[in-house]
Amino acid sequence: MSSVFIVLFGLAGFAFGWFVYSRFIAEKIYRLDPDYVTPANRLNDAVDYVPTNKYVLWGSHFTAVAGAAPIVGPAIAVYWGWLPALLWVTLGSIFFAGVHDMGALWASTRHNARSMGALSEDVVGARTRALFMVVIFLLLLMVIAVFGTIIAGQMVNIETSIIPAWAAIPVAVAVGLLIRRKINLIAISIIGVSILYFTIYLGTRWPVETAASWDGVLLGPNGNWIIILFIYAGIASMLPVWLLLQPRDYINGAQLVLGLLLLYSAVFITLPDVTAPMINENLAEGTPPLFPILFVTIACGALSGFHGIVASGTSSKQLNNEKDARFVGYLGALGEGSLALITIAAATGSLYAVSQAEWSGLYASFGDGAAGAFIAGGAALITEGWGIPFTFSETLLAVMVVLFAGTTMDSGLRLQRYIIQEWGNIYSIGFLKNSYFSTMVAVGSCLVLAFGATNGQYPGDGGMLIWPIFGASNQILASLTLLVLSVYLMRLKRPSIFTLAPMVFMVFMAFWASLWYLFDYYRSGNWLLLLLSLAVMSASIIVMLEAVSVIMRIRRGRESAADQAVEPAE
Repeated sequence: MSSVFIVLFGLAGFAFGWFVYSRFIAEKIYRLDPDYVTPANRLNDAVDYVPTNKYVLWGSHFTAVAGAAPIVGPAIAVYWGWLPALLWVTLGSIFFAGVHDMGALWASTRHNARSMGALSEDVVGARTRALFMVVIFLLLLMVIAVFGTIIAGQMVNIETSIIPAWAAIPVAVAVGLLIRRKINLIAISIIGVSILYFTIYLGTRWPVETAASWDGVLLGPNGNWIIILFIYAGIASMLPVWLLLQPRDYINGAQLVLGLLLLYSAVFITLPDVTAPMINENLAEGTPPLFPILFVTIACGALSGFHGIVASGTSSKQLNNEKDARFVGYLGALGEGSLALITIAAATGSLYAVSQAEWSGLYASFGDGAAGAFIAGGAALITEGWGIPFTFSETLLAVMVVLFAGTTMDSGLRLQRYIIQEWGNIYSIGFLKNSYFSTMVAVGSCLVLAFGATNGQYPGDGGMLIWPIFGASNQILASLTLLVLSVYLMRLKRPSIFTLAPMVFMVFMAFWASLWYLFDYYRSGNWLLLLLSLAVMSASIIVMLEAVSVIMRIRRGRESAADQAVEPAE
């Protein structure tokens, strides 16, 4: 069977999602109002609250939520077979992720751009806020630690990616300054992406050889890169969003769109066969079960709680018009789904492995593949389809992975700082309100986790050990966000089934997967991950019980008028 089938099936589903389902949700359920004055306009401070062009904001939001997860997750999950991964990416993007992301952006905008954790106090109750924010804090710890490990690994393994990855920073600053001066956006985009691609060429000509030169120096190449990345991310998280975060995400988004066009068109040019099995019946011993682990292995690209943090933490502070929530939130989710979709095609096609036997050799056990399968398979597609040298194609995709994961680190640390500062405001702890101190706490706690979870290969190698608990915790958080949205819709006397049904499905799968991993961590003696998983599950259960109590009161008509008046005025 041709890989074209995988691509056409997914794209047809995404088209339905955008043109039909998202329009219905936006107009009939969330009822997006173009006349509502958003917090970006009402609270404009030119640092965090900044009214932003919807195309720029889409690029910023998209790359912040994408990271490396929609590549790593699907590339691992195809081990069970390409069909389960394809179905979950397509249906999850349409009915789960898009509704979740647009809803979080809309609800936050209606509550002064407050985070989902803080917003849960208004919607559910005061007791839920602290626990919800603990879940968010722990998830951010995990995602930042995981992505730091992934970026460091790519820089060590593909040294041609180092120059273009770091050159993207001054390019982004220049783009931010030009956008600030209201220079033509199309011209800026073309010039910025052209410079970025030129630096990729420079990287292929002059690779930076840190793997050998840093061997035995301080923490070794991987450990040193992790430290450097966290120092950069900490500094970047304190800069005004328009100076680095927003333009970097935007130019990365433009670069990604071009990269996706190259990949998708290459599939139609080369017409590769699918060499992976539809359902893999020759699984290695010890492989996790398809149900429920598929639904936490592929999080970003189908549904991700991290998206709700970004939507309510940074994007809602930049939304110029409430109707843009559909474009930024739902289309951002579909953009991530399209990245997951092409990852499935690249990691299962004959240009990556010419036969099923070779594919089985590359995917000998669960966890094989990951970002390397996407880079190798995607580079082969671009080279075969467009005649671009393999080294350039490989560097292009490696830079894509690094830049996405880097923007997630930037956004994640900024969001972590917001949460620490919110705690300072809630509990009147003065030093936690300080942006420098809160950033140091955020960076320090992430580094402790990054270097504390280890499999003994090198300092900071524990990122991929955290991946399973990150996936399960991520989906628990997505369930909590959908639950808060459902309660909010009920209080507004609007249909809640479109958020409640995905929530019920996801909470069942996420807690089932968490229990499976709890026993696995116990058997292997991995006490750090066991405690992290227990903390997330315990806090989430209490939040859910509180929300269910509110839902029961609403259904019985026993809420007071004050409880029901949750939609704040401008």
